[in-house]
Amino acid sequence: MKQLTIDVGGTFTDCLVLEESGQLQRFKAPTTPIDPTDGFFAAVGKAAAHYGQSLEKFLGDVEQIVHGTTLGTNILITERGAKVGMITTAGFRDSIEMRRGIKNLHGSMFDVFIEPYKPLVPRHLRLGVEERTLYDGTVDTPLDEDKLRAAARKLLDEGCTAIAICFLHSYANGENELKAKRIVQDMAPEAYVTTSHETMPVWREFERFSTAVVSAYIGPAVTRYARKLQSGLKDQGFRGRLLMMLANGLVQVVDECVDRAVYLLNSGPAAAPSAATYLGALHEKTNLLSMDMGGTSFDVCVITDGEIPTTTESWVGEHRVAIKMVDVPTVGAGGGSLASIDSLGLLRVGPQSAGADPGPAAYGKGEEAAVTDADLVLGYIPADYFLGGDIKLDVARAHQAVARLGSKLDMNVNQAAQAIFTTINTVMANLITEVCTKQGRDLRDFTLVAGGGAGGIHAAAIARQLSIPMVIVPRVAALMSAFGMFAKDLGLDYARSCFRGQKQLDLSEIGGLYADMRRQAREDFARIGIPESQMSYQPTVEMRYAGQFHEVEVDMPAETLTAETLQALLQNFHTRYEKMYTYSMPWRDAEFLTFRLKATAPRRPVSLVANAQAAGSVEGARRGPRRCLFDGNAQAVETPAYDWDRMEPGHKVVGPALIDDKTTTVLVPPGFACEVDAYRNLVLRAQ
Repeated sequence: MKQLTIDVGGTFTDCLVLEESGQLQRFKAPTTPIDPTDGFFAAVGKAAAHYGQSLEKFLGDVEQIVHGTTLGTNILITERGAKVGMITTAGFRDSIEMRRGIKNLHGSMFDVFIEPYKPLVPRHLRLGVEERTLYDGTVDTPLDEDKLRAAARKLLDEGCTAIAICFLHSYANGENELKAKRIVQDMAPEAYVTTSHETMPVWREFERFSTAVVSAYIGPAVTRYARKLQSGLKDQGFRGRLLMMLANGLVQVVDECVDRAVYLLNSGPAAAPSAATYLGALHEKTNLLSMDMGGTSFDVCVITDGEIPTTTESWVGEHRVAIKMVDVPTVGAGGGSLASIDSLGLLRVGPQSAGADPGPAAYGKGEEAAVTDADLVLGYIPADYFLGGDIKLDVARAHQAVARLGSKLDMNVNQAAQAIFTTINTVMANLITEVCTKQGRDLRDFTLVAGGGAGGIHAAAIARQLSIPMVIVPRVAALMSAFGMFAKDLGLDYARSCFRGQKQLDLSEIGGLYADMRRQAREDFARIGIPESQMSYQPTVEMRYAGQFHEVEVDMPAETLTAETLQALLQNFHTRYEKMYTYSMPWRDAEFLTFRLKATAPRRPVSLVANAQAAGSVEGARRGPRRCLFDGNAQAVETPAYDWDRMEPGHKVVGPALIDDKTTTVLVPPGFACEVDAYRNLVLRAQ
């Protein structure tokens, strides 16, 4: 049976079909922001039409769908979430607003024009109640149920449709939070109620409270979407398993996701690094830069020695999200990013985006110049073959939009288009430089894996700017996140905070924590029909040197610690620390903070089919040429274009050249050569 992965982005919805033979088929449809399920079924409908089947017959032959969506992220960034109320321990309602004294993240603390942080829950909707749990889990003050009911009634009367319950030290004992949750649900069964310890059972109150509030803010909309999608798929004949892509790089069934909606943030982008790792391995490359340039955003991930990094230090916009997430920094730079003139008269591109509606001017609705419009003016995009011809681009409208912008800068249309192209490339290159510099990495040691519908046009220019020697543009470039979802394990992360110094560690206590996490994992997986015999566990622990703030996650030698395995664990910590920071301090005691367990179930392996070497010349793949502008030159160059579908392994082209596909275009600029590998990916190298 077939498998599907579907990634709903800000501009396009991607559908990738894995056939029984191992072949992949690619389909895209515009995202429908008002109701993303429409774009979802439009993309699946294209796949069904490809096989000459009705939607119901096609879905009946599908074994599994893995789905990623930016819905939660977009709701949070655009502030379109639910009206949230917060019930917390008396005296702690301002924790999420004080946020450890952290100033605005995206500007100078001295900039008087930047407004102070605006919490998702205004102060009058943050109510305290009498209760207190101590750091060791002892309930010092039982929950005052009468005051809890009064607080809940006030929030419900204020129109709150979601309530976050955030009590002090609930990570050590969630009894009071669970009691409060049951009471609120009895009062308002239709309300979305979340607790901080179920969302993220780890220490540090601000991080836990903020994450729980974010989950409540996006929860109602995410739940409605997921349930509607479930119902729609069932009505259309789907009898397989629907899995949601999580921020931590795992997948899970819908019923296990909706109560912890925050785990669906960065749902799609979290999969792209797995695709990059798989594709890099085909060329024996383990130091990789995974980039995904879609219609709205540009995501990058630094993969060292084949290891995909995760972090608990994430911010989405101005909001702290402390769950474990794949470390994929993002900037507003995509094909739909809008060009504008700032207050200093300088050209800016992004982060504002035309999105799917109205889209760039070339789509026939928008008025402002976007990156796609500039690429069209420069000749890089085929006006007659965009999205395989499904979208007819309006060349005149794109020229007019770019020309209007150029007139404000005293530039003609060609100069303005090249300025937009150069600016957006610099924005993306700067993000890569920033991320790599923080980690002490030399970009010349990395291979760039370029994904996203717009990635192929801009990848070589970024590589040249950063002196990256090799670029891989995968055959599934425009659906790279969707491809990465095939390589995901079904699983969940569990965590227990237990702050202990190296000399105070109680080995039996740690064993009890892991036993409790295993028990919870068995119960969670049993609900979806997976026995423990099919499960595997990966224990880790977050550690730091005494006196430091940031911690390092280290693999545990075994869940059951002994004196011998403890020494092995400490050595693993010193080694890991030195790998990350280039030095270690083995003479200093370590501190243990949070013990984690990743429980997973096996996935169906994915294996791409290698193709035979080309028998004929690459000239057989020629399409009509296009006149293109390069490197600020005023004179257009007649540039050969090739059909990627007709290119075979071993074919080579030398820039300038264009390689067109129904889902993307790859630009081979002057000074670059491109070769097709055995899997029909494109490999670009500077000459």
